[in-house]
Amino acid sequence: MTRDEVIRYWIEAAEENFASSQNMYDSGEYMWALFVGHLTLEKLLKANYVKTTDINVPRTHDLYKLAIRGGLELSEKHKDDLQYITLFNIEARYEEYKKEFSKKCTKNFACKNFKKIKELRKWLLERI
Repeated sequence: MTRDEVIRYWIEAAEENFASSQNMYDSGEYMWALFVGHLTLEKLLKANYVKTTDINVPRTHDLYKLAIRGGLELSEKHKDDLQYITLFNIEARYEEYKKEFSKKCTKNFACKNFKKIKELRKWLLERI
């Protein structure tokens, strides 16, 4: 695959995830909406990494590390948001954290954090 094909692959995968996360959010499945929202950002960061650095992306789910390794200049807000949203991957994936995370995922919590995911998605798409 060419670099452009790999970038397109990551963007398309991210957009599929975003549509799913939006559907989950709309149906009140807040924990999973935030988890899949994290995946959306992860895949966009991997598209950026391919664009700026190398076709072989790092095998990590850490959004902040992917952003730094991909050469993105981050505001403190972006840095904080990426680090915080990375926790959604851990808290929704592992059983020992899932129950507590599920309790945190009220409509208000999800609304606030899904808004951050949407803002970061838009910001990343503008850079890819």
